[in-house]
Amino acid sequence: MKMKLCDMNAAATEKLPAQTGDKSGIGVHYVDAYLKPMNAKLEDGTQVRAKRRGLKIMLTVGDRKGEGLMRRLDVSPDPVVMLDAALQEAAKSAGVALSVEDGAVFLEV
Repeated sequence: MKMKLCDMNAAATEKLPAQTGDKSGIGVHYVDAYLKPMNAKLEDGTQVRAKRRGLKIMLTVGDRKGEGLMRRLDVSPDPVVMLDAALQEAAKSAGVALSVEDGAVFLEV
């Protein structure tokens, strides 16, 4: 079942390291701004939480939990690509699928 989780945070791209002087190496300001709207409740009442703790991205959908790691050397030094790979890894380990279409994030349980 595919459901819309949230709209993309358009302001998140303003927080990329090139524009903010972020020296974290992974774009923590961008990552946090991107993940914030993903903390929501689905239409069926399932609570979804996404947060960053250091290099880990933790995704919780109801009672399912998954983690992904921000891998700069293995994936890409680009925070956008790195975050997408970490979110896909977290979603896979939680047993769900995430996709971005037309400026919105969709969750498939």
